[in-house]
Amino acid sequence: MPGPRRFPLPLIAAFFALYVIWGSTYLVIRIGVEYWPPLLLAGIRFCTAGVLMYGFLRWRGVPAPTWPQWKAAGMIGILLLTVGNGGVSVAEHMGVSSGVAALAVATVPLFTLLCGFFWGARNTRLEWAGVILGIIGIAMLNMGSTLQSSPLGAVLLLVAAASWAFGSVWSRHLPLPQGAMASAAEMLVAGVALLIVSALSGEHLQAMPPLEGWLALAYLTVFGSIIAFNAYMYLLKHVRPAAATSYAYVNPAVAVLLGIVFVGETIGLEEALAMLVIISAVLLISLPQWRKPKAEIR
Repeated sequence: MPGPRRFPLPLIAAFFALYVIWGSTYLVIRIGVEYWPPLLLAGIRFCTAGVLMYGFLRWRGVPAPTWPQWKAAGMIGILLLTVGNGGVSVAEHMGVSSGVAALAVATVPLFTLLCGFFWGARNTRLEWAGVILGIIGIAMLNMGSTLQSSPLGAVLLLVAAASWAFGSVWSRHLPLPQGAMASAAEMLVAGVALLIVSALSGEHLQAMPPLEGWLALAYLTVFGSIIAFNAYMYLLKHVRPAAATSYAYVNPAVAVLLGIVFVGETIGLEEALAMLVIISAVLLISLPQWRKPKAEIR
């Protein structure tokens, strides 16, 4: 009898969602924030996706999360979505291009490695070399014209990446609901938090968004949240963290290409060189973790 497939179909589909769909969401966010306030866009997106998922799962008989599970999901949702995704949305609203935003978020594996110290992770020399190279890449990225003209955008993107990394590592140690219910609970809490922050910051619609704005919201809700975010949470449970965060060195290329083709974005020489340095750093960090035997993964 043939042996089991090395890469089951669910894993292939999950990686496709992370690499291609998530790569495209940076461009769609860039389009969406032209018609929606950034925090309001993110809040409606995650509330809608969370309500749809939660209702569907409950209809299918999935038990509601317990109070400890709600608390755990809420903390991870705020770290990943309220701070992480919300920060990206605000940065792009400030004028940061979708490609540069994706490149800044490519630092997630660097922060993931550093966050591992909280749980006693030991890093190899190759991984430390990747961290140092990544810091150089971040410095080069901030020398580029895009982030020099938006220093607050640069800070927001790095905070978003660090928050996403910490939440991703911490999620493996918390009593989250099983399966897709974890994503539904995280999106519900994060969406409500984003709407509260949106209201407190004085965001409001100047006019009803046109069709393009509604299509952007629909794409982010269905593909970016329900499909891709669930794929990410699935991979966090089934593969090593280095593999789950490997989207970080694919998304920038996808985002840059789509931005150039569809909205005429450009990327300067400084950003292009920073992309090579950051992607090289992420590869250095990822290689030792990919080689670790699966028995070490808990």
